Amino acid sequence: MSPVTGAGPLDGLKVLELSAIGPVPFACMMFADLGADVLRVERADGARAFADWHRELDRGRRTVALDLKDPAGTEELLRLADTADVLVEGFRPGVAERLGIGPETCLRRNPRLVYARMTGWGQDGPLARTPGHDINYLALTGALYATGEAGGPPVPPLNLLGDFGGGAMYLVAGVLAAVVERYTSGRGQVVDTSILDGVNSLLGMAVAMADTGRWQHRRGTNLLDGGAPFYTCYACADGGHVAVGALEDRFYAALLDGLALDPGRLPDRQDPANWPALRRAFADRFLRRDRDAWAGHFEDTDACVTPVLSLDEAALHPHQRARGSAPGAPAPRFSRTRAMLHR
Repeated sequence: MSPVTGAGPLDGLKVLELSAIGPVPFACMMFADLGADVLRVERADGARAFADWHRELDRGRRTVALDLKDPAGTEELLRLADTADVLVEGFRPGVAERLGIGPETCLRRNPRLVYARMTGWGQDGPLARTPGHDINYLALTGALYATGEAGGPPVPPLNLLGDFGGGAMYLVAGVLAAVVERYTSGRGQVVDTSILDGVNSLLGMAVAMADTGRWQHRRGTNLLDGGAPFYTCYACADGGHVAVGALEDRFYAALLDGLALDPGRLPDRQDPANWPALRRAFADRFLRRDRDAWAGHFEDTDACVTPVLSLDEAALHPHQRARGSAPGAPAPRFSRTRAMLHR
């Protein structure tokens, strides 16, 4: 195996980031972690919403402050774009064009540029210029409707699914695909990423399950939304919780064995009508021990039972520490070109 180098797999890629919030800094953090040279253009007045929240996402950049409402600032931005491989912007549709830094202008000057755009609703459509946040995009796709306990309200899954999953990760994939294509064509192009489109893409399997009658349009009643008693979370004696993911038969058998439940005395788990009875049986057992006691009990089994950890606890878990990983750490890992955690 070749030795690991100090340069990431995107070493040599020049990324120009126009300051924004949420998915744009997350995507550009990933580019920086993977070795790209990222230069962020900040507002001349230094104003930036949620700056403290984004501190972890801001790692690995150099920055420059430009007034893009001043012709001199605009021209400087265009000069930077002339030598960049990638430009990432998160303005509302039409704003970059009004500032004179839209994709047509930039690609005319630098035909090899990959011009990546991030919006919530997309560049066109009735809602294109309407403000919104992660929760709004999830609401319109159906993802938010499907998330939460049976009989309860929808529950936002932090901003992981929209901003970072449907937004930033799709932008990164789109940019890298356009960079690869450029080796063949010699030309850049526009990568139009919207959180709405990304979340719709992520929902493909759920839609397929619904189309085949395996997904009910009611929260907390399905296989993967906490409805199944063998794929959900249970309270423990100390108020902590464990997560159970015993989907396959052999894992389910290990779960029953660990809970000292006789499978011959339990109803068929394949029939959802039996799920309430199974849930009561499992809940009763899990309430007999503390969370960490159950975690130790199931640690060397195939039952797919894990403790539900806080962010602080997760960083200290032995498996995370053994891998040198933690919330916010770079991913994925490479055999030769190491991703770097910048501070």
